[in-house]
Amino acid sequence: MTTAVTISDRAARRIGEILKGEGTGAMLRISVEGGGCSGFQYKFDIDRDRTDDDLVIEQANAVVLVDSASQPFLAGSQVDFVDDLIGASFRVNNPNATASCGCGTSFSI
Repeated sequence: MTTAVTISDRAARRIGEILKGEGTGAMLRISVEGGGCSGFQYKFDIDRDRTDDDLVIEQANAVVLVDSASQPFLAGSQVDFVDDLIGASFRVNNPNATASCGCGTSFSI
């Protein structure tokens, strides 16, 4: 199994647009927390501080951070951005998830 987390081109473009509006040094932090209807949930935050053990993904104008505790839960995942009839959102395609909720923001392993 791969440990890499990848960002689709669509997601990188959208993240770049968001970060541009946040000012110098802004990065998107993706983490996994306990909670949600399936046991774990994804959290997206703007952050300006990176730690030594963060996974740093840089693509186009997007800089994404994943903390070391969340990395095993996200290993092999791809972050995508979708804009469809139910709205626009980031979607994590996570091969580790054995179940997820209908909205796609929480999962179980």
